Amino acid sequence: MQSITAVNIVAFKTMVVKEVRRFMRIWVQTIVPPAVSALLYMTIFGTLIGSRVGEMDGHRYIDFIVPGIIMMAVITNSYGNSVSSFFGAMFQKHLEELLVAPVHNAVILAGFVVGGVCRGMLVGSLVAVVSLFFTRLHVENPLITIAVVILTSTLFSIGGVINSVFAKGFDDISIIPNFVLTPLTYLGGIFYSIHLLPDFWRGLSYFNPVLYMINGFRYGILGRSDISIGWSFLVIVVFIVILAAIALRLLNKGVGIKT
Repeated sequence: MQSITAVNIVAFKTMVVKEVRRFMRIWVQTIVPPAVSALLYMTIFGTLIGSRVGEMDGHRYIDFIVPGIIMMAVITNSYGNSVSSFFGAMFQKHLEELLVAPVHNAVILAGFVVGGVCRGMLVGSLVAVVSLFFTRLHVENPLITIAVVILTSTLFSIGGVINSVFAKGFDDISIIPNFVLTPLTYLGGIFYSIHLLPDFWRGLSYFNPVLYMINGFRYGILGRSDISIGWSFLVIVVFIVILAAIALRLLNKGVGIKT
């Protein structure tokens, strides 16, 4: 039993180190572009347009959108890292070596997920540093802020693994980010408060899970949110449990992997 546990611990550490080294080796492609995009968002929406918008929910517009921009970077990079890494492992056939090794599938999933979380957190931290050129970032609730960003990064890292399992080619791994993830993110209250929406669209917004993540993170930084922080944590945790169960079932059955 101890030897099996030791093997799983070594496997987990090795996978995490491999994942971090993978995206750090090409940091110009994986780390820098999100920071540049965030810089453009803050310049255009925060400085140019924000000066005309005025305040949003009692905060300067740039202060209001910065948490959403940080969270958007975390979401896209957590998802992008796990989907590209897992599909690459499938495409190059070295994932099969992990599956036949005495390593639990939960450990394999955790290795890819933690790799995605590391990239998401690193990019999010870099975007937060960039935001200091535009605003004074004062975190009202540090523990809530850290908890929300880690849980959200975990959720989308798991989602990336599920996406890669069903992908048949490299083109397929961009379908969900382009046609599902991007609309949900932009409609998740990054640039506006849902209280500005008509009743119908405001009610519809509550079915967008990203809304709870962005507002949870905004609550941690600004101390105000359109959504109850309790609901934010509940929605994130429930989705993590559901997606993790789906991902493990797919790995156990070898969907998209075993032929």
